[in-house]
Amino acid sequence: MTTFRWYLVGLLALFGSYVAVEYYRPKPLDWSPTYLNKDKIPYGTYVLYQVLPEVFGQRVQQVRLPVYNQLGEDSAQTTLRTPKHNYLFINQSFTISKPDSRALLRYVARGNDVFIAAEQFNSHFRDTLGFHTAPFLGRHKQHQARTAADLLTDSVTLRLLNPQLAHAAGSRFRYPVLNVTSRLLLDSLTRGTLLATDEQGRAVLVRIPHGRGNFYLSSVPAAFTNYFVLQPHTEGFAFATLSYLPARPIWWDEYQKQGRPGEQSLLRVLLEHEALRAAYYLGSVGLLLFLLFEAKRRQRIIPILRQLPNTTLLFASTVASLYRQGSNHALIAEKKISLFLEYLRTRFQEPTLDLNDELLRERIAQKAGMPRARIDALVRTINFSLTAPSVSDRDLLLLSKTLNEFRKEAK
Repeated sequence: MTTFRWYLVGLLALFGSYVAVEYYRPKPLDWSPTYLNKDKIPYGTYVLYQVLPEVFGQRVQQVRLPVYNQLGEDSAQTTLRTPKHNYLFINQSFTISKPDSRALLRYVARGNDVFIAAEQFNSHFRDTLGFHTAPFLGRHKQHQARTAADLLTDSVTLRLLNPQLAHAAGSRFRYPVLNVTSRLLLDSLTRGTLLATDEQGRAVLVRIPHGRGNFYLSSVPAAFTNYFVLQPHTEGFAFATLSYLPARPIWWDEYQKQGRPGEQSLLRVLLEHEALRAAYYLGSVGLLLFLLFEAKRRQRIIPILRQLPNTTLLFASTVASLYRQGSNHALIAEKKISLFLEYLRTRFQEPTLDLNDELLRERIAQKAGMPRARIDALVRTINFSLTAPSVSDRDLLLLSKTLNEFRKEAK
């Protein structure tokens, strides 16, 4: 076996070893806050979604439709006899359109309850219910610079204000400050009740009545994720807050996180995995660069067309030199006379030109505004050049001068 083949075998073995190591290497833990009910990662909501039927003793239905469509607001009529439900939203941010917001308000006004856990709410929904959110960075003053170490080690203690729930589930729950970054502030005219606060009394869970139902708003969606629901010292907060809801069937919203069923991209398999996603983006960029540089390299060079030279004078000079090579200029004189007769025909509208005709000479003299003697001298010069056996240089110059003077002096 040659040396090159040994090198090739070594490279293939290294490549196979690398593929095997990457394939069997433990996957890194995904800490992305997805809040999806199908995700078992720390910040998914798989555990809560699975245990809710046992906690409430009611059916939990996943919703993949907009609020407006789910509540039947697009139907002809929605009656008060529709079975009541609890509508749950657990998202990083809660954003709905104005039609969805109006439908949700009518739904609560008819006696239903809505529980929303999110760090941010869209402005239209906040203004309608009369509250807003404020950021919070922990125990340190917000104007002071926070280092990464401060944010990782700092924590926030949340407490329930209901004595019965505090006795049953525990009165204090400690969370990392990075998971409790928002607070709820009620407007002065809003009839709301604080249900849970932090150590400084800032609300993290409020109840806002609307019609015959209630909105329950929480600014700590992370408390309902797998990581904190499974922790012994934090699991009680999520179930204690949800215990405010009556025992009814539950609608669990996944539309704001997953969209409608079947709306996923055709590339969803590639985009779901980090390695495949990176390979897809790298391949796309490489393809664009290839098209850019390959098309530029293979572009046909457009030739520069030089302007064609004007060879009229050169041609005339060449023809003249040919005539000058002979001693007889009769051909040149004949051509000049032919051009002059054509000039007389078009200039004075004479259909036939017989220069020996006395009447023709008289008409040309009158039309040109010259004496008759001048026309007779012109005709003699022309006849001499046509009948002479040889035309010298002097005779040709005399003929050319006579014809040119006639053209200039003719009216």
